Order: sequence, then structure tokens, then C-alpha cells
Amino acid sequence: MQNSQEAPVEGADRVLTPAAITFVEDLVRHFRPRVDELLERRRQRHARFKTGERPAFLPETALIRVGDWRVAAIPRDLLTRTVEITGPVDRKMVINALNSGADVFMADFEDATSPTWSNLVTGQANLFDAVRRTITLDLRVRTPGLDPASGPAGRVYTLNDKTATLMVRPRGWHLVERHVVVDGRPAPGGLVDFGLFFFHNAKELVRRGTGPYFYLPKLESHLEARLWNDVFVHAQAALGIPNGTIRATVLIETLPAAFEMDEILYELRDHSAGLNCGRWDYIFSAIKTLQSDPGFVLPDRAQVTMETPFLHAYVQLLIRTCHRRGVHAMGGMAAQIPIKDDAAANDAALAKVRADKRREVLAGHDGTWVAHPALVEIARAEFSREMHGPNQLHRLREDVHVTADMLLAPASGTRTEAGLRHNIRVGVQYLEAWLRGLGCVPLYHLMEDAATAEISRAQIWQWLHHQAALDDGRPVAPELVERLTGEELDRIRGEIGAERFDRGRFPDARALFSRVATSADLPEFLTIPAYEQL
Repeated sequence: MQNSQEAPVEGADRVLTPAAITFVEDLVRHFRPRVDELLERRRQRHARFKTGERPAFLPETALIRVGDWRVAAIPRDLLTRTVEITGPVDRKMVINALNSGADVFMADFEDATSPTWSNLVTGQANLFDAVRRTITLDLRVRTPGLDPASGPAGRVYTLNDKTATLMVRPRGWHLVERHVVVDGRPAPGGLVDFGLFFFHNAKELVRRGTGPYFYLPKLESHLEARLWNDVFVHAQAALGIPNGTIRATVLIETLPAAFEMDEILYELRDHSAGLNCGRWDYIFSAIKTLQSDPGFVLPDRAQVTMETPFLHAYVQLLIRTCHRRGVHAMGGMAAQIPIKDDAAANDAALAKVRADKRREVLAGHDGTWVAHPALVEIARAEFSREMHGPNQLHRLREDVHVTADMLLAPASGTRTEAGLRHNIRVGVQYLEAWLRGLGCVPLYHLMEDAATAEISRAQIWQWLHHQAALDDGRPVAPELVERLTGEELDRIRGEIGAERFDRGRFPDARALFSRVATSADLPEFLTIPAYEQL
């Protein structure tokens, strides 16, 4: 599985055991043909979208949408999911997130993790230890001749008695793992992430009174949910675990999936833990899906809020759909991080968090996401004011009636040079960090993941493709983007310092970001070409 020319990865001896490798190979041989088939179906569907076809509710599944059915009963430790914290799978983050006071920690092998082989294998080892509550991290300075316990600096990280419930997000169907080659081809990354975690931890989790719980990213259809369900059934049978032990929350973060929410829940009805509003990726997907529509050219990203009509409709439909089926409707991410050197700015940022979480709980969400432990109690306080109980499943939202046109409504607003510059500056900096192996990056007081870079480059592409005008009348043209990119790189150099800038991978990041933002065709995912440069 591991490239012989690479240095051994810490934890590989525990993670890449012969039995675990055999289990993953079995999953790949059983399900890769269907992964290939569904990815080809995606390509064909997107080709039709490029010619003007628009997503629609499926006539062939109408009976599922109107039928009276519910998903399986929710496990006890997933009844309360008021606040969930998400982050990468490095050791310090895993410990801090489990200790954060959140109800759930989503350990992310996808958008918050740069998929270097070291990150993935050590991440699996970290979760192996976390499940068994043996995970520690010693950052004390050790002085020769002294007892390590007396180290003068740093600290030892261990788990609290009470920790968050663990959920794991594997990579999406579109990503491969080149270090795992089965029958001459790289394995689907999602099967590798799921397979290794499930094989090592499923029985131990059950023994401890919880279960193997997952988040599923980037699904575009109920057929892709059906594939995951079949993977779950196969994996449970292979390890002798009762069917239905696995539970999975699906991120509705693609525009096509918004038209198949009932169907996605139906396919996973024995294994469902609800749906989540993955709003940043959803905006990216909307741009990608409606890329040929000149009427859907978005304004500055900062102006596309959750009150924007197409996003408001999607949220309302998700809550109604989930509650009708007896399962959680999870809200979106608060990406803010504390601003330690500016009290006024920090207060303003936290006010935005409170307003966003209040909007979510009033709409009927059962819980929400945060990116930083400092936001856990802030989010919980907003939900506690309105949600009296473990969730809001009783709020059926029968007042909600969402049409296809509402899900496809254009957004109003302006496009500005400042907005264009911000997309360039944030997108390039995130991608540079990703190429160095960092998938979760603090930028301008927000904790950013791959969704940030995706929406940044897709919005630039959309403005270029449709020759959109800025608020001062200038059209967004390749020459303007190239000039501003150079100026923003100079600004970044000044912000972070010449030495750090020169040690980084900014030339690679700039070239790749420019390619995916200005190419004739909109690349499907930024992380696919970026993976080739890791």
C-alpha cells in the first residue's frame, strides 16, 4: 500500500495490518465498478447541465417523496447533536475536539485534511487511539537528566472523562488514493478511509456503547447514497456486526442532491442519521451546475448569505424533509475563530455567530456546526434559548412548500474589485497551505477548508465566463484577474513576511489556482489536479 520510496509513516504498523488491507481490497473489488459507473453518470449529467438542462425533482421517484415512511430509530448517543465541532485528524485536534464540550466531533478525512499519505495514516492511528481512550500528546520540553514530568514548557493533552461522540467523514467518491493500488488501479479514497476506520474500530465502538458513525460528502444523487448503503451492509456482514449499526449523516452540499433529499434518506433509511446543510460547498455546486446560465451569476461571496433566496429555500426544504422522516436536520458551519488582538472585531465576529445560530434554531434545525472550541458554548446558548429538548424533530414545518424554481432562484447584489481580490487572496493562500499538507487553515479570522478555495476559484471562473461587470462598470477579464493576482501575491508576501513566503509553495499555488479559475472549462474539483502535486 505504501510507496517504497517514501519514509515510513508513524502508526502504519497498527493501521496497515494484513487483515485491514484485505478488508479494504475486498471493498474495492466489490464496489469500484459501481463507483466508476456513478462517476460516469455524473459526467454525463453535468454535460447536460452545461447545455442548459436544469436540475429537477425526479418523476420516477415521486412515490418515495409522497410516501409515508420514516428512517430507523435514532441511536441514543445521537439524539442530542446541538453543537458539532469539525476538524482534521491530527492528534492535537482530535483530543481538543473530543474535549471541547461539543456533542459530536466530526473527524474529517475530506475537506479539512490535505490527503498526504502521512496525514491519512497517522489520522487513522489517532482515531484508533481515541476510540480506545489511549490517545495522548506530550508537548513538554524534555531536558536531558530531568524527569519529563518536570518539563518547564508545553503541556500533556489527554481525554476528559466526558467526550464528544465521534463521527468520521471519508473522502467523496470522486477522489482516489494512489498509495492503495488494487488490481493495478488506485482505490477510491472514500473506501480506503471508511474501510480502515470501520475495520479497526467498529466492534470496539459497539463494545463501548456507541457505534461507527459517519458523514458522507459530495453526494449528487440517491443512487450514490444507495451505493454507500450497500457498502455499509457488506461491511457489517463481513465483520459480523448487525445491520443498521452504522449511521451516516449526508451532507447536502451539491445542488443536484437538494432535489433528491427524500430519496437519499430512503436509500439510507436503515443507516441514516439525517442531513446537513453544507452551505459553502453548496454555493460552489450551484455555480458549477448552473455555469451556463447568465442569469445565475452571483455577487460577491460575502453578499451570498443564508437569507439569499436559493439558500433559504434549500434550508427550509432540508428541515421539512428530515423531520417528516424522523431524523435530524443539521445546520451549517460557523467558521469564525477568536480575534485575540482586537476586542471590537472579536465582538463583531461573535455577534455574527450568534445571529447565524439563532436563525438556524428558529428555522427548526436540530443542531449546528462550529470550527473552533471557543464557539461551542456560544452556539449552544443560542439553541438553548429556543430548543427545549434534545432536538426539534416535532417541528414538522408543514408550512414549507419549496419549488424547483425557488431552489434555482438567482441572487441579487454587486460584484466588486474587493470581492475579486478577496477570492484570489484567500484561494491562493489556502491552496498553498494544502500543497504543504495542511487542509484546515486560519485565514483572516476564519478557519477555512477546501470549500473556500472551491468557491473562490469557481466564482472567478463564473465572472470571467459570463464577462460579468464589476460595480464600477469594468468587465471581469483575464488581464484584470492576472494583474490583481500579482498584486495580491505581493500583499500576501507583505502580510506573512518574505522569509515565510519564499519557503512556501506560492508559485505552485498561484499557477494551479489561475489554471482552475481561468480555464476554458470549469474543472469539476480543484482537489483532483491539486492531488497530483502533493
